[in-house]
Formats: sequence, structure tokens, C-alpha cells
Amino acid sequence: MKKVKYLILGAGPSGLTFANMLLDKGIEDFAVIEKENRAGGLCRTEYVNGQPVDFGGGHILDTRSRKVDEFMFRFLPESEWNHFTRDSQIYFRGQLMGSPFEAHIWQLPTEEQVKYLKAIAVAGCNLGTEKPEKFIDWITWKLGTKIAEDYMLPYNRKMFSKDLNSLGTYWLAKLPDVSFEDTLMSCLEHRFYGKQPCHSNFLYPKNEGFGDTFVRMSERLGERYYGNITVNSVDFDTKTVNNEFRFEKLIVAMPWTEFKSINGMPEEIQDGINKLKHSEVQIDYYSKSLPFETTAQWIYYPSEEFSYHRIMAMENFALGSKGYWTETNGERVALKKEESDFSYLNHYAYPLNTLEKPAIMDKLLSWGRENDVYGLGRWGEWSHFNADVCMERAMDLADEMTK
Repeated sequence: MKKVKYLILGAGPSGLTFANMLLDKGIEDFAVIEKENRAGGLCRTEYVNGQPVDFGGGHILDTRSRKVDEFMFRFLPESEWNHFTRDSQIYFRGQLMGSPFEAHIWQLPTEEQVKYLKAIAVAGCNLGTEKPEKFIDWITWKLGTKIAEDYMLPYNRKMFSKDLNSLGTYWLAKLPDVSFEDTLMSCLEHRFYGKQPCHSNFLYPKNEGFGDTFVRMSERLGERYYGNITVNSVDFDTKTVNNEFRFEKLIVAMPWTEFKSINGMPEEIQDGINKLKHSEVQIDYYSKSLPFETTAQWIYYPSEEFSYHRIMAMENFALGSKGYWTETNGERVALKKEESDFSYLNHYAYPLNTLEKPAIMDKLLSWGRENDVYGLGRWGEWSHFNADVCMERAMDLADEMTK
């Protein structure tokens, strides 16, 4: 049996960053277990006819955390990345318009602009009414009836869940209140007003896929990295995994729901894990160009006429590549109308922020820390973290645990 001080489950951005931070600190007593044959997790890149396809959808390097950027530049120098200003668009009623929706309604017919402005003026957030508890009511309160019904609700049904009221609203706090004044000014002056969305500036490798950087991170680990190993059993009493690895401290950077057999965890905690929900997303790659010209890197599709909810125009960020890929919720894959050149169903795409999730994760993570078990990243913490956030949290946890 392999005995290590730190056993890391999952070689996505979280697990690989944590492992490399240990090496930086001169700690070599660890191992990383990964189910796939290629590192990267949701940021994994595979090549289809020479074209990079990011299996978890379009992943990029945000520029807001210099600490994370400099960490990545150690594995792929900054000179090997292209810098982009975000250009995201929405395909709405037969035309492309800018994103976010509320900042670009000036691109719609005047009579439509008036309807949206009237709805925004009486949105609950602008009238100061009490925040609703149910997801659908909350979105309407936040953005006004018309944006909610025409864009936000259908898009979220396609992306996350048909039953939106099964989701909580606690994760939407970062969504800014829709401003009547900003929206009116954008309509009058035909330009963007308001707060820029996330990823307003980002980087993508010049000559390869985003996931190749994580492959380099795994290669640095040498014999401490174990690929093609599925975690079947975890025994918290004996501190063993698969009866092959014994640990002092366990870092869970994979979905808790993937554990086939668990021993030594309270039944109440295990019952909570069984209630955690997630969504699937299928990536479909098309080698042909889009049927229209666009400078956008990604395009949102709220209409249920389309099976997919987003298109990644890879030609506009993976420069020199060809084609595009679509992202489709697993529940909607059967509605796909066109055969793609390549498909991959990602079973774990997004943790769903259900009503009961916060209480479940609070109990799980608290019990874990009391027993030298640490949930980390999108799946270990069951939160919709982007790659840069996962990496920064891994850095912070490594610092905390090695003081």
C-alpha cells in the first residue's frame, strides 16, 4: 500500500495547483489520483483533426488574479498567450446583440426598447420591495418581467434545470441590480452602460488548447501522479482509498457523489452527499465555420428552438483553429438537429445550487476538516467556481495546511 501524507483526488485545476504548491514548498510526500488518462479535469483539452476542443466548454484564463496568472506562466510563458477583450453576444429573435442583455436592448427596435424600460422601471429591486425566495420570482424581481421572461429564465432552464424553483438564489448575489438609469442612457447613447461582466479581459494560449498547460503541471509531479485510476472506495476510519493508498490528509477535488463505497463517514453526511445535484453538458464540435460573421468568442442562445445554450466560436480565441463547438445540457441532447464532427458528454459540468445544498456542504466540509479531509474546488466544494478561482483557493489551502 502506498502511504502518503497528502492524497489528492482529482487532477483538475484545483488538485494540480495544490500538488504543485506542495512541491514549491519542498513537500514531496503526496500523490494525485486521476480517473482520466489526461489531466485537466473540466479544463481538459483534446485534439480533433488537429483542432483543440476543451471538453468542459470554453475555459480561459481570467486576468483579475495576477497570482494565478503568474503561476500559469511558469508552465506556459506569458509570451505564449494571446490577450483578449471579452466579446460575448446573444442570438435573440434572429439577430445578434451584445451581452449583457440589459446593456444592449438599444440594439432592438425602438418599440421593444420602450417595453423593456417600462418593465425595468417597476422591477422589484428598483422599487425597493422585499426579495422573493423562489428562483423565478427572484429573477423577475432582479431584472424586470420582460428580461426575465424573454431571456434569463429560458436560458437558465436550458442550461441548468427545467425546474428552476428547485434552485436557491444565494448564488446570485453577484448579479447586479438592473439599473433603469443605465439602461435608459444606453438606449439614448447607443453604448454600454453599467458594470462589465466577468472575464472582461482574458487570455488563451496561442498555439494549443487551454488544457495543455495542466498536462504540463501533471508532468512536473512525476511518479506522484497516477492516471487512469477510478476512486471506488474510501475508508475514513483506516484512511485508505481503494485499499491501495493510505493518507494522513485527504484533498477531495473530485465529485463526492462518485465515491462508490464509503466507510467511516456519518450516515447523515452520506445522505446529504446523495442529495447533491449536478448537470451534464455535451460538447459538439463542428469543423465548418459559423453560418454568419461574428467577432464574438461566445454566443448565448436563450430560445428553446435551439438545443444548445451556447456556442463557442473557437476561431475567435483559439486563433488559427477552425470551426466552433456547441454546449448542450444533457437533458436536451436528443433535440440536436445536426450531426457534429465530434461529441463528448461531460457527465459532471455544473454543480446545481439547489435549496438544500448550503446546509449539506456546511455539514460535509465541517466534518471533513475535523477528520483531515478537505473539499477543494468546483466539485470538492460543490460550487460553480471558474478555473482561476479554483486555482487561487488551492493556493490558499496549501498555504494554510503547510504553515
